[in-house]
Amino acid sequence: MIRLIVYFHQVDDKKTIGPEAFARIAPACPVVADVIIVHNLFDTLTSSSSHRLHFLIFDKYLRSLDKVVKVAKNALGLSISNLQLDEGEITLDVDGAVPTQPVLQHVGMSAWPGRLTLTNYALYFGSLGMGSYDKAVRYDLATDLKQVIKPELTGPLGARLFDKAVMYNSSSVEEPVYFEFPEFKGNSRRDYWLDICLEILRAHRFIRRNNFNKIQQSEVLARAVLGIFRYRAIREAFHTCSSQYKTLLAFNLAESLPKGDIILETLSSRLALLSVGGAQHDMTESLHTKQKLKLSPVAMLTLGQLGLNSQKESNLGAGVEVVGDICVGETNLLEIAVKKSISDTGRVEAAQATVNQVKVEGIDTNLAVMKKAGLINHELLFHLIAIARHIEHFASWEDPFKSTVFLMLTTLVVLRGWIRYVLASISVFLAVCMLWSRLFNRGKPLEPFRIILPPNKNAVEQLLTLQEAISKFEALIQDGNIILLKIRALLFAALPPATDKVALLLVLMAAVFVFVPPRYIILLVYLEAFTRELPYRKESSDKLLRRAREWWFRIPAAPVQLIKNEEKRKKKR
Repeated sequence: MIRLIVYFHQVDDKKTIGPEAFARIAPACPVVADVIIVHNLFDTLTSSSSHRLHFLIFDKYLRSLDKVVKVAKNALGLSISNLQLDEGEITLDVDGAVPTQPVLQHVGMSAWPGRLTLTNYALYFGSLGMGSYDKAVRYDLATDLKQVIKPELTGPLGARLFDKAVMYNSSSVEEPVYFEFPEFKGNSRRDYWLDICLEILRAHRFIRRNNFNKIQQSEVLARAVLGIFRYRAIREAFHTCSSQYKTLLAFNLAESLPKGDIILETLSSRLALLSVGGAQHDMTESLHTKQKLKLSPVAMLTLGQLGLNSQKESNLGAGVEVVGDICVGETNLLEIAVKKSISDTGRVEAAQATVNQVKVEGIDTNLAVMKKAGLINHELLFHLIAIARHIEHFASWEDPFKSTVFLMLTTLVVLRGWIRYVLASISVFLAVCMLWSRLFNRGKPLEPFRIILPPNKNAVEQLLTLQEAISKFEALIQDGNIILLKIRALLFAALPPATDKVALLLVLMAAVFVFVPPRYIILLVYLEAFTRELPYRKESSDKLLRRAREWWFRIPAAPVQLIKNEEKRKKKR
């Protein structure tokens, strides 16, 4: 920290620093920043200062961080006596101890106030008894118990009224447990606890996926712990909460960023070089050789110096100088992976902004958008649903005669070779249409749809009709609109590089359908679908699906313009 403060004074007369300098220097002090989240940390600190970090803001952040670390250190001994923590468990945060800010645990139809505690291994909830807290119930986050943690609605007697709860479910509990964080405005408390619980859960999943040894496990958890401390410091000092792509928690960020899995793979390869004595090499060795051979577990050693590690882990790091992930004159692979991922995030956010613009409220309005799009209508939709239900019925073999007839007919179509010409014609037609639009539009912005808004329903009608099932149906229609509008953007070359790729893919598909016998294509597709979950294919299949999703998220949606129905208003007058 001292080096960072000195650097601030030496930057210029205004005592400010830019993003590149901060991203290069701050991770040298592990408690201040991490390579993965350092850019988001800078954006958070400079949100009101024109992207220049002032020393006073940075000093406020350091003071808040120091306060958070001291609170965690002071609570270490007390938490062990109250919760009977295992060796190596660190109390990260506690909520519900203040009567004005309770935490309610919902199990079935019952609810009870209490105190919620998060450690680097589990969640603990102690119900409030007669003036004291009962023995805390432990909800494990470290063992593979098929845990699910997500935001949820809750309320009295099981009613789904308030969006202020975190749901925990696993194979070790009989029914889901809901932790409600009541507050008058917003749901920032819930969002904060959801983020830090997911960070610990994902850190342990990262450990299990890579089969790390003890030192590597401690380093991963230490990174997660320091990230939560930084998140707490920012939240308490500046009263801000992070968004999906701006989170300050490394493992949560890796889950949301495009190519975030590459960041985790790079981190895993660096952790494979860990050694407690990694910082004690002979000074005659070159810097590159020392970094290539072994690295020191900087996060674990930092927690030891702060007095938050177990006695065994603290002894392992005795006398070792803590050096962060940044080395002078070099850019490590983790920095490169983060920069590549961040460069893709801008395109994803720009495309997502177009998606948010075309999301409209109300079932009637969404149906009007879908009908106006011209890509699908009610009759066609209902016919497709009916056909899908018939095919599903045949595939279930509930009626052997009908299923046998269906199978023979489809086999005849395949053997006669009729399907190749149909599929080839469709693919070539779509490719020609897209290339035609690509040639004449040249990436010009699409003209928005002009949608006449249907008459709005009053509050009573909304309460009677728009309940939980209707809300889910509305979300499905919104998702359908997004798909249709993104397809329109591809057809009319709103994003030329994506249009070129899709057109090329369609042409290649047409060539495959023409020159390769259909039976081999069908056999290949069947084998691909059937063997997708095999152990030796699962990782590559998941990565391919993730790349496809990330490419889809970068495609902007075609704009939609909503127009009020002025003619009906005039008639009413």
